[in-house]
Amino acid sequence: MTKLDENIQKLSGFLGRFKETGIRNRIAGEDQLGSGGVFQTVSPVDKSVICDVARGTEEDINKAAEAAADAFPAWRDMPATERRRILLNVADAIEVRAEEISLCECWDTGQTMRFMSKAALRGAENFRFFADQVVQARDGQHLKSPTLMNITSRVPIGPVGVITPWNTPFMLSTWKIAPALAAGCTVVHKPAEDSPLTARLLVEIAEEAGLPPGVLNTVNGYGHDAGKRLTEHPLIKAIAFVGESRTGSIITKQGADTLKRMHLELGGKNPVIVFDDADLDRALDAVIFMIYSINGERCTSSSRLLIQDTIREEFEAKLIARVNNIKVGHPLDPATEIGPLVSNEHYEKVCSYFDKATEDGATIAAGGEKIGDEGFFIRPTLFTNANNQMRIAREEIFGPVLTSIPFSTEEEALQIANDTPYGLTGYVWTNDLTRALRFTDKLEAGMIWVNSENVRHLPTPFGGVKASGIGRDGGDYSFEFYMEQKHIGFATGQHKIMRLGA
Repeated sequence: MTKLDENIQKLSGFLGRFKETGIRNRIAGEDQLGSGGVFQTVSPVDKSVICDVARGTEEDINKAAEAAADAFPAWRDMPATERRRILLNVADAIEVRAEEISLCECWDTGQTMRFMSKAALRGAENFRFFADQVVQARDGQHLKSPTLMNITSRVPIGPVGVITPWNTPFMLSTWKIAPALAAGCTVVHKPAEDSPLTARLLVEIAEEAGLPPGVLNTVNGYGHDAGKRLTEHPLIKAIAFVGESRTGSIITKQGADTLKRMHLELGGKNPVIVFDDADLDRALDAVIFMIYSINGERCTSSSRLLIQDTIREEFEAKLIARVNNIKVGHPLDPATEIGPLVSNEHYEKVCSYFDKATEDGATIAAGGEKIGDEGFFIRPTLFTNANNQMRIAREEIFGPVLTSIPFSTEEEALQIANDTPYGLTGYVWTNDLTRALRFTDKLEAGMIWVNSENVRHLPTPFGGVKASGIGRDGGDYSFEFYMEQKHIGFATGQHKIMRLGA
């Protein structure tokens, strides 16, 4: 039996209960049918129906918000050491069920085992990291003045809504939910309708690990009804959202009437800039990894290659050869590097850029083709002879598609890199330290890596500028979002009060 056959057999066992009972909403520790009936989640591998999913609507969000509000005081007031213990239990349980999580995620999203096996463990790492921050999460400062002893502390903001996307959904859910729970907040989670399986696994794991009922509630459904109500509900104090920039703008408007705090992790059209003094072999590896891994379906992918004209021909030739050698196939095969795109809608969107590229004058140097009709597979694609005004350079494609744009000088590279509505990440390849410092200082992005691919260090801030988002995740930056600052001033003997009406 091959490893692929073994994984398919294991997956069949894991999916059995979903096929039998479907996925229900989880509210206050109980399974509930969706008030909107059901919808179906479909595997992008072969277009087969995985299972029915409860369709939550306004009624279900109302129940979940009330459950989160009811559970909030006890969770907030639970000793920090006890909350830490529960979150560490969640991390341990994720590790135990990592294979189940990974296999289900691959089948539901089309992502490959090569990467999803690590993503499940990243979810455990997120819970473990934030669990270790629980004890000091409420710590503040002592700010003495001549007349007052000033102290600050932080308190959890209350029930929060978490809306997560379909790309690497398990890891991104833990990235938002773990710090919210560590801060003392309760959560209503609305997963993406295209990838609901592992959200269900997460709430099961959390409750089995000791999370009290109502602290984490999961409501499946669509953005225009369940998501809309979540962003508008008066009991929900904040929304943490990962998704498209256009959707981020919409939910900000929806939350305005209740003055919700918003954390928006949005889209990107991220540049990777390769200068002619760079280590070209390492740069080539990083360029390929950051756009073609995870099916190109991630916000931090470097979808614009800015290549210095003195090395352009040599670099693009090597790039074309490597791209044509990337293995596309079944996501449960450990040898597969790219699986199918997540849905028919997204598949058609990505494929539409093949025609847009040629219409605008670019060259399809590799890929640019659909593969078969059984699932949503395409060949990894490279566009060359492009400029930054083409649609392939300005619009977020969100697939295994790279656009190569030449530049001649550092000043031109900076101008091209910043000429975008987005500003999430940037990647710079040069062995000139002075240039690296000068260039990164002026590059408009929330996160920049020099001579590296995207390597996350959990205490560092994660987030973008411009249309790529508002706010930061990671370390103490997450607590700044999920908690309120509180100031208390104690009068000293020197403090005199002005007397009126004596």
